[in-house]
Amino acid sequence: MIYESILHTIGNTPVVKLQRIAPKHVTIYVKVEAFNPLGSVKDRLAFAIVDDAEQKGQLKPGQTIVEATSGNTGIALAMVAAAKGYKFVATMVETFSIERRKIMRALGAKVILTPAAEKGSGMVRRAKEIAEKHGWFLARQFENPANPAFHRQTTGPEILRDFAGRRLDFWVTGWGTGGTLTGAGEVIKLARPEVKIVATEPAEASLIAGGEWKPHKIQGWTPDFLPDVLNTKLHDQLVPVTDEEGKSCARRLATEEGIFAGLSGGATLAAGLKVAESAPAGSVLLVMLPDTGERYLSTYLFDDIAEGSDDEWLASL
Repeated sequence: MIYESILHTIGNTPVVKLQRIAPKHVTIYVKVEAFNPLGSVKDRLAFAIVDDAEQKGQLKPGQTIVEATSGNTGIALAMVAAAKGYKFVATMVETFSIERRKIMRALGAKVILTPAAEKGSGMVRRAKEIAEKHGWFLARQFENPANPAFHRQTTGPEILRDFAGRRLDFWVTGWGTGGTLTGAGEVIKLARPEVKIVATEPAEASLIAGGEWKPHKIQGWTPDFLPDVLNTKLHDQLVPVTDEEGKSCARRLATEEGIFAGLSGGATLAAGLKVAESAPAGSVLLVMLPDTGERYLSTYLFDDIAEGSDDEWLASL
């Protein structure tokens, strides 16, 4: 297919059936958001916010966009900005992966790091300060209604279309800004009320459940606050997962299914597998995989992957 812009390739990501990981009494599908052009579900959010701002006259040629990000939104906004001719500046907690910084800078963005001690709210505060000082457009992904609105227009309808006339019992997703859970979830619940919506979040920072935020390794999930766009009443079931459960499932996706997902995708699948344990025989689950594993190579997710030659393995055969 021929496209006028890289931005036209956003969305319509594939749904793939798991062949080996799913328990035998259920069927598990995954929606692979890594097929978006810059490798994550946040490509949708970035395009939505910029397009909405342009239509409202809030963003004009030559302006600069600024946003707080754990990485994926920043990468997506850097792509959209490059494609549309804007400049982009990201604020990001210093502990997030180096790959994210390099990708954003490769796309022409500038990255301002904030202290880890200030957590997610610190990078949000810094972005607001920079925007106010320079008169730049602040994307506000955590409170911008264009975020869930685009998921109502794209992600939710894509799922309904793919499962039209087919059984679907559970839809499983994590949350970062809340856009996917809220936007796609509301559409699914309206059209298919029999589908159980399963939300998942870090066991160490289970905010929807009313828990206290504590540091966790699932980058992109749960800042230290509940975003304004997040519908905290939509889910039918809440399943917390640990860092290690997310890591294990992400690695299994790669080695057993050939699907290279990030830590948040592994964590979402971990939640799906917990649901599957008690699901009735024949149940069908759809699990969201938000991004690619490639931007986690320097992180906890792959900290035990060897970098040298496998000579010892070969000699042992």
